[in-house]
Amino acid sequence: MKYAQIALLSALLATGPSLSVAQTKPIDKPMVIDAAVTSNRYQLYEGDVTNVDKKTRTITFKNKEGESKFVAGPEITNFAQIKKGDHLNVSYELAVVIELIKTKSTGIRSKVETESVNSSKVGEKPSEKITNTTTIIVDIVAVDRDKKLVSVKGPSGKITTVMVKNPALLNDVAVGEQVKVTYSDAMAASITAAKK
Repeated sequence: MKYAQIALLSALLATGPSLSVAQTKPIDKPMVIDAAVTSNRYQLYEGDVTNVDKKTRTITFKNKEGESKFVAGPEITNFAQIKKGDHLNVSYELAVVIELIKTKSTGIRSKVETESVNSSKVGEKPSEKITNTTTIIVDIVAVDRDKKLVSVKGPSGKITTVMVKNPALLNDVAVGEQVKVTYSDAMAASITAAKK
């Protein structure tokens, strides 16, 4: 039996929200002139509930790869809503948004990280989505329009080179300007009623 995959759900449904700010220096609100967005979604686990042991709070899931078990802790308040035949879905999403900002560098670069948790309401099937968002203001230190590359320096001083899918975004940027990069990743777990 595979416990590792279902442990993912346990981690999701047991984690609480937190907020951390890596640097709190104020930043003038710059004008956004354009944006590039990429997004990916991955299916981590999918299976059906084959058994629910109410005494031990153990749920057995099965899919084409085999059977897995998960012990639901007390933080899963909607345990009574889980029934044999219900469907479990665990997914991961990653999105990157790059906004080109028309402003001369002030030398201030920043990084802000936030985490939010959305849970099911009382009486609903258990579900949870944890979203982490990181927003970084970086300096453009090099632009290679022929190769569609931009090199940026973040708050730690590390230089990263990224490829821009839309070369038109590079027409109006130059060394010394700033870019706002937002990384957003989310892990979601949900149990839904069996299809009739």
